[in-house]
Amino acid sequence: MKAAIEVTGLGVRFRRNRRGRRSFKDLFAGAKRRNRPGEFWALRDVSFTVEPGEAIGVVGRNGQGKSTLLKLVAGVLLPDEGKVSVNGGVAPLIELTGGFVGDLTVRENVRLTAGLHGMTRDAVTTRYAEMIEFAELHDFQETPYKHLSNGMKVRLAFAVVSQLDEPILLVDEVLAVGDKAFRDKCYRRIDELLAEGRTLFFVSHNERDLRRFCTRGLYLDKGGLVLDAGISEVLDRYNEDSGTAKKKA
Repeated sequence: MKAAIEVTGLGVRFRRNRRGRRSFKDLFAGAKRRNRPGEFWALRDVSFTVEPGEAIGVVGRNGQGKSTLLKLVAGVLLPDEGKVSVNGGVAPLIELTGGFVGDLTVRENVRLTAGLHGMTRDAVTTRYAEMIEFAELHDFQETPYKHLSNGMKVRLAFAVVSQLDEPILLVDEVLAVGDKAFRDKCYRRIDELLAEGRTLFFVSHNERDLRRFCTRGLYLDKGGLVLDAGISEVLDRYNEDSGTAKKKA
């Protein structure tokens, strides 16, 4: 059986000065080109394999490359070196916007996003009511997405993404925006997806959630993979390094 996700020697660099741009020549220079002033590696030399049905928790301090890694797996970013191989489609919940279009209504966004992920028109029609019910947006179906509150946007994004038939679910800290009642509903849905054999790639600072869903962890620090092990071992190491071993959630 093929791995769900295979990451080999992955590296991506950014510029601290957003006004700076790489030249056309730089785009093809690859890793041989030396860093210019202000450039840094957000991730470097990261390798791991995720088997189908695994639930992986990604931990690390803010700014250590966790969200960047999810975007690389989702195909939103392209690496500067190494490669990411994904066997099957991904259902990404990695940003508050969820890829939705601000000027389109809730109804239009549901149809567009689901369609872009390969859901047929008949399937969208069949599941639409369930998505709206889950998101609790009955009275906002004709409202432009940009006029929704942050909580509404999260509810809509999760309602749509969790209904996709993609085998891999990517979840970032975005769920922290929702209220407790909705988070509990999301977590029950994640339990259902895991029971179906879906693969979960989960970024969170919530230790209780990581222990609930994940059996294995990846600990990122300074753009590198420090530890790939069972989730308890990874969290213990992360807490020790962070000086919070006595303050576990």
